[in-house]
Amino acid sequence: MEAALDRLAELGYLDDDAFALALVKRRAASRGPAALAAELGSKGISRAGVAVALAGLDQPAQLEAATRLAERLYAEKPVPGYKEMLDRIGAKLIRRGYSGSVAREACRTVLAGALGRAEN
Repeated sequence: MEAALDRLAELGYLDDDAFALALVKRRAASRGPAALAAELGSKGISRAGVAVALAGLDQPAQLEAATRLAERLYAEKPVPGYKEMLDRIGAKLIRRGYSGSVAREACRTVLAGALGRAEN
């Protein structure tokens, strides 16, 4: 058994860091750093490995992903105002692992865009 694991590691099939980076790359469009960190931790990735994998997520990329998600949620069921947007869509963004500040900014951006389109 040990020989088989050593051979898999030698071939690059057992690489926690590569796995963590690939998971973050795949899921960063729909999950924030907190959710990604929890998922990586549940899969046995060390805290150091999680930190390395999440290092590539910068604030603008998180905001862009959260805004796209908020736009999709808003399109499903528009809300009348910012407070309602935060209550419904902002809460979903936070549950998906985005920070409160990213969720608020994404909601602000989507609502401003929706109001701008309504005025034209």
